[in-house]
Amino acid sequence: MAVIGFIGLGNMGFPMACRLKEAGHEVRCFDVSAGSMERAHDAGLHPRASVDEAVAGAEVVITMLPSGRHVLDVLAARALPFAPGALVIDCSTIDVASCATFHESLQAKGLATLDAPVSGGVGGAAAGTLTIMAGGTEAAFARALELLRAMGKNIIHAGAAGAGQAAKICNNMLAGISMLAVSEALYLAKRLGLDARKFFEIASTSSGQCWALTSYAPEPGLVPSAPANRGYEGGFASELMLKDLRLAEQAAVASHSPALLGAAAASVYAMHCAAGRGRLDFSSIIQMLGAAQPAHP
Repeated sequence: MAVIGFIGLGNMGFPMACRLKEAGHEVRCFDVSAGSMERAHDAGLHPRASVDEAVAGAEVVITMLPSGRHVLDVLAARALPFAPGALVIDCSTIDVASCATFHESLQAKGLATLDAPVSGGVGGAAAGTLTIMAGGTEAAFARALELLRAMGKNIIHAGAAGAGQAAKICNNMLAGISMLAVSEALYLAKRLGLDARKFFEIASTSSGQCWALTSYAPEPGLVPSAPANRGYEGGFASELMLKDLRLAEQAAVASHSPALLGAAAASVYAMHCAAGRGRLDFSSIIQMLGAAQPAHP
């Protein structure tokens, strides 16, 4: 059993912390939200009054925070009482520059570090079936592997420090582009008079087949488990997809890589969020297409 300090108990962090607790670890946790702390207490976690108290004496510290700024403010900008040689795992999705600072600043304090962003959504976090892509040394990855397996199903050592974040932003750029493409195809099919279910049966067994269609279809009634059937609630928020698409844009500019479709997807998601749909699942982007079109003649 490990003593873990877990910082960030949002939609993803809370079920991840619970998976660690169910695996037999002592999870000392902190979140700025009083409601999240109360929920953690009810779940049998061990809430602490501050980040310092959650970190003190922990063999492993795990963060799941909204942005690179939050990660650095929590971990790098203050003198936390880390245990000597503790392993710090950041599971947030953050920008490449902040990720590099995370590794450099904590390693300078004698700590082992791993960037380990996740994919799989809230459902995957609750079920322990996340894909976790880790960046860091082989030694840090080996230390973290048992804990990562408690939270996820597909655990991949992507490479050196920063490789996990690189993999995550590339993957989410692909997911955002794919969802927009699927939404456009479904919307066009309906405008042409095709039944959505019939088109789904055709596309899901032909060259248009992809995860965004067959596992996460944005049209209600096609994939029972998809957020589209719950009013687009309880999934991966559009505002988070926009954040990740913008991180991909930043990385593309910095690395002189063309990402034309990624930039286009970011623009559409920006309009979608500006229209007040930012908290809806990212598959709700299909609503943006309907809003942009005149009524069918």
